Amino acid sequence: MIEITQQPISPEAVINRVKTASSGCVITYVGLIRQYSRGKPVVSVEYSDPNGEALNHLQEIANQTKQKWLLENITICHRIGRLGVGEINLVIAIASVHRKEGFAACQYAINQFKEKLPTLKRETYQDGSVRVEG
Repeated sequence: MIEITQQPISPEAVINRVKTASSGCVITYVGLIRQYSRGKPVVSVEYSDPNGEALNHLQEIANQTKQKWLLENITICHRIGRLGVGEINLVIAIASVHRKEGFAACQYAINQFKEKLPTLKRETYQDGSVRVEG
């Protein structure tokens, strides 16, 4: 399942959606808005999907991950909108029979997300400066 939402993400709900009866583990990554970025205190981070393509990009990451590893299930939930320090912006959960494949697949999915940021990211700092990615 791939989801883009403006609502807070519950990691436990994502885990419950991804696990199966044959899963030996669920490897989960929870991305947070950190207090400092690039040496500056962060006020907020805003993610947006101006072209409406983020869902397709996340699905592509999930499909590539499933092609590389034998997985039971994968879910990627990405929150858009304005988020404050400490809020969850991303949950990736991977159910697999064995942890080795699960950890490798999760690392790959996170790296793909970071490299191909599917949304526009606007980071605002306490000094009033702004950095935009994506």
